[in-house]
Amino acid sequence: MHSKTSSYVGLLYVAPALAFVLTFTVYPFAQMVWMSLHNWSLIAPKKYIGFGNFVKAWNDPQVWTSLEFTLKYTLFITPILMILGYLIALLTAENRPLRQFTRSVVFAPVVIGLGASSLLWYWLFSYDFGLINRALIDLGLIARPVVWFGADADISMWAVIASIVWKVVGFGTILFVAAIHAIPGEIGEAAMVDGASYWQRVRAITLPLTAKTILLVTLVSVIGSLLAFDQFYIMTAGQPRNLTATSVFLIYLNSFPYLKLGYGAALSLILAGIILVCTFLQMLLSRRSHA
Repeated sequence: MHSKTSSYVGLLYVAPALAFVLTFTVYPFAQMVWMSLHNWSLIAPKKYIGFGNFVKAWNDPQVWTSLEFTLKYTLFITPILMILGYLIALLTAENRPLRQFTRSVVFAPVVIGLGASSLLWYWLFSYDFGLINRALIDLGLIARPVVWFGADADISMWAVIASIVWKVVGFGTILFVAAIHAIPGEIGEAAMVDGASYWQRVRAITLPLTAKTILLVTLVSVIGSLLAFDQFYIMTAGQPRNLTATSVFLIYLNSFPYLKLGYGAALSLILAGIILVCTFLQMLLSRRSHA
């Protein structure tokens, strides 16, 4: 009797969290799955079509174009964030005033909203009065202003990458610094006694002992890049010819401007599946590195 009462009390404790998860996670996900099986529009009665939306997505060239661009963006920006963030962490890991100040400066853009930072960089890359074009002209690197957005998809992508690296590299840096500080100092001191140079210690001690943090930051970076939307919506609007429309941007276009909620739900499930695969691979790599 006592154990049964205890179980009821425990259930009461978890009831608010359970209700929150059911209301804001399970129900919306089930609704999205249900919507993906319908021709669901805001201006017409819904019609059950089974897996028709998924077949349509498979045959839609824009889906593949957006997915290719999203993967390309992810493959380019992730190594930049990882390598640059780790190098900054190595340079600022020691708790000295100047290095602590440098960490603060690098981390400061992280707290700025993505929309605000995107607008800032959109202005900096402006063709008419952007400071970046003006600086490049004054340095003699270019003869005339560059059209950063709308003319060439690759140029637009690299401009967005520059803005996002400035915005989020500090996040990885702080995690890397924390991981480096967690390494016992005796290990490094023993390596120094054995005559190991700085980069030998980094390669043989720091990198292996921070491998789990590296995998975590990689996963966060990959998922964030696959879900990129705000920066492209503000800075490129998918132009030229929707070549810079990411997967989430395409979901937005179909769900709201085009009013194809069922098709947008199907695209969301496809993207969720891709992210799930990336998460599984990261967990697999994490277990292997831990073993």
